[in-house]
Parts: sequence; structure tokens; C-alpha cells
Amino acid sequence: ETTMDIIDKLTDAIKTKKITDPKDVKGELKLIIEEILTNDNSTLDVSHSPSIIVMVGVNGVGKTTSIGKIANRMKNAGKKVILVAGDTFRAGATEQLVEWGKRIDVPVVTTSSKDPSAAVYDGIDTAIKGEYDVVLIDTAGRLQNKVNLMNELSKMNKVIKKVIPDAPHEVLLVVDATTGQNGIQQAKAFKEVTDVSGIILTKLDGSAKGGIVLAIKEEVDIPVKFVGLGEGTDDLEPFDIEKYIYGLFKDL
Repeated sequence: ETTMDIIDKLTDAIKTKKITDPKDVKGELKLIIEEILTNDNSTLDVSHSPSIIVMVGVNGVGKTTSIGKIANRMKNAGKKVILVAGDTFRAGATEQLVEWGKRIDVPVVTTSSKDPSAAVYDGIDTAIKGEYDVVLIDTAGRLQNKVNLMNELSKMNKVIKKVIPDAPHEVLLVVDATTGQNGIQQAKAFKEVTDVSGIILTKLDGSAKGGIVLAIKEEVDIPVKFVGLGEGTDDLEPFDIEKYIYGLFKDL
């Protein structure tokens, strides 16, 4: 859909501006892509004290890893960060987050209960008492049963708002860039169950997969805030429109 839309806009521009040189077509295409991506609020809101960030996404997209990478990034920027293990559904999810916490030296709040809201409440309470700047909350990644997911996220939101009425300040959806159209369907489905404010695109270390950025913006209207470019602790960076467009066109 996005490709067809871009081609239509390009065809119109060629006719309207009476473009005859193929070199100018490339410039026009760049302008159309820039237009799709501009006016995006791609910066992360960490202006609150504490700033509550909820991470959502299906299993296997690199959600826990992305939480660890963002936490590391925030910590390096001088923020006091705490993680909350709110995925009580997937076996090993809590352990994986605890392992990340040890690796980057950031505390992790866990719960022995099966109710993730217990961990969320404890995490925010700890953050307020300990004067933490950022709280990153992991959540269960099941999309097969949307009703369960909706109920869980809704309960979590209520718990968060009870303590901090204007939170969560960000809800970040983690999408695997290699899944193409499936990634767009995930974005649409999560947008139905929660108020997604931004997207983290993982596994974007190959140029052919970059088109999904445009498709997500056009079809779901959610800005990409971070991109994952590898396995290392520092391989996550803020989405840069100029860099992205350069990457799309550099081999043409």
C-alpha cells in the first residue's frame, strides 16, 4: 500500500513539475519520503520524575534486549534507571531481564506473584522512594489472545495511573524489521489495545529491510524512535531521518 501511494505521489509530481531528467526523479522521491517522515516526534519523553516507559511487543522480537539497551543508554546519559519484570507469562523472561540488569548494573524489580501489576506497583513505588529518573517496564508478549493482553495492559495502566496520574509517559512497541508486513500487522493490533507512542525497530542492520519504517508511519502513524543495529549493548540508536534516507539512496 505504501509503495503504491509513493508511486502515485511521484507520478503526480513528475507531471506537475514537468520533470524529464531521471536524475530529478530521485530527488523528488527523496522529498516524498522526507514528507512522510517529518513532523514525527521521534524523541523519547524522559522529562518527568520518574518517567514511566512501558515496553510492548510479541515474543521473539528482542523486547527484553531493547529494554536493556535503552536502560544502558539512559544510564550513560546520567539518568538513574530501574527495570521492572512485568512479563510473568513467558518462562525465563524475568531471569533474562535480571541478567541484563547485572550486565549494565541497573536494579530490577521482580515479583513472585503471577500478576505483573504487583511488580509494576512495587517498581514505581521503589522508583519514587529512591528518586529514580526512568522506570522501564517489560510486559508479556502474547498477541494470540488479544483479550488477555488487553486486560493485562489495562490493569497495568490503572496501577500506574493510581500512583502517577499522567503516566505512562511512553508506550514503546518493539517490532522486528525483518518480519515485513507481519510487523505492520503487529503495530496495528497493539495500537488497538494500548496507546502506542513510538516504535523500536530491531534487526535493521540490512538496507533491504528499511522500507518498513515508511510503511509503519504511513499505515499506522506511529513514529520510529529507536533502531536496533546489532547484538551489542550499544547497538541501539535514536532514529535519524537524514541518515535513514541516505541509507535508502546510497546505492542508487
